Amino acid sequence: MGAITPAAVNEEIERFVRPQTFPLGIRMAAPGEPLPEKVRRPAQDMGIRVAICQTFSIARRYGWGLAVGRDDLSCPLAKTAFGFERELPYYAEGNLACGMYTESADAGARTEAEVPKFEFGAYERILIAPLGRASFEPHVVLVYANSAQVMRLVAAALYRTGGRIHSSFSARLDCADAVIETMRSQRPQVILPCYGDRIYGQTEDHEMAFAVPWDQAEELLAGLRGTQQGGVRYPIPSWLRYTGEFPEKYRRLDTLWEEGRRDGGPGRPAGSGRPEGEGAASEPGAQRSAGPARRRGAGGNP
Repeated sequence: MGAITPAAVNEEIERFVRPQTFPLGIRMAAPGEPLPEKVRRPAQDMGIRVAICQTFSIARRYGWGLAVGRDDLSCPLAKTAFGFERELPYYAEGNLACGMYTESADAGARTEAEVPKFEFGAYERILIAPLGRASFEPHVVLVYANSAQVMRLVAAALYRTGGRIHSSFSARLDCADAVIETMRSQRPQVILPCYGDRIYGQTEDHEMAFAVPWDQAEELLAGLRGTQQGGVRYPIPSWLRYTGEFPEKYRRLDTLWEEGRRDGGPGRPAGSGRPEGEGAASEPGAQRSAGPARRRGAGGNP
């Protein structure tokens, strides 16, 4: 590993962005590359086969490290895109997309042609782990977050260079966008979770993701610090120093209180009655009722 560690990157992302689930470190392992310690292989250790988006959720929610190869995968699309199986004509002709994502096989073929892909056999496994616990140097840092947190990461990624983040979306194979396109372009990506990620990864409606190449991790951290100092922060500060408007019926109370103060003096409600100094004893009825009480109090029955 280089001078900066996954744990150090994770610490600053957690501090400045506060994602709800663990940021991830992802590495594509070449053929023959030894596995890191304490990683689970889904087929061997868990008795299941998985989609890659599913492994993202296992790692970011459970905190587990995973090593996933061809025999661990259940998703034919991911097997093709990540080069774990050969791309067959049946796939390239658009048959998988046709009828679900596209109207025709021709449209499906165009969609499949634009999916980022690794060459067949280039990698043996994908390694996924919570970034703070990763014992390997990642190729990609992937953070699932809400849109405001992703905006925070976009601002940080552009802090030194300026400009804009350019990402593309198709509603399919976001795992290829997050890993393959980020490694290929060596640029940060905003990730729109795909339909499969929401089914198999159980990614929630409010979630998005942000991917950055590991070689740009230090630049991202510098951007997080710089934008924080400049006032771009999460949680987003709310502007609360304003006078709110209330419904007309509510405001009627203020009008009545003000009328009362004008009519009866400060603090007196409208129509409170007697002038100051007049009490109950000045009323004739009160005097008549007080007489017998005084006689009884003086010592005797009437």
